[in-house]
Amino acid sequence: MPTSDEASSAGSLEILSEHQCRELLASRSVGRIAFPFGDETEIFPVNYATDGAIVVFRTAPGTKLAQSVQSRVAFEVDDWDIEAKAGWSVVLKGVAQEVTAGADPFSKALRARKVDPLAPGEREHWIAVYPALLSGRRFRSGPG
Repeated sequence: MPTSDEASSAGSLEILSEHQCRELLASRSVGRIAFPFGDETEIFPVNYATDGAIVVFRTAPGTKLAQSVQSRVAFEVDDWDIEAKAGWSVVLKGVAQEVTAGADPFSKALRARKVDPLAPGEREHWIAVYPALLSGRRFRSGPG
């Protein structure tokens, strides 16, 4: 059994509340989305915005990202401070839905979010990820 000194030098792990996860999710603008594509799993960085726990991003029609619609997806955002040896990670699992042409007020509100894709070209295809599960952790490693 580790002593308290050994436990603190080994680092720490904190499970984040849903509220903390939403705040951290909203604090960034680039994350990674993972989704099935044929027999493989694709992972892409995307610029995004949030509406609560819903993530919305833009892509071009016909891209692999556009194929994530109606799929179960995972979205992850994180941060790491190398000097403090501390970081956090938030993972959202859910379903991707296209909201490009939705005339309902909710789709319109999602498209009003500020999403500035860094990838070149037209990115007018809007995809929202509706969460089924939102989880996160904050961690600190022990001294190197």
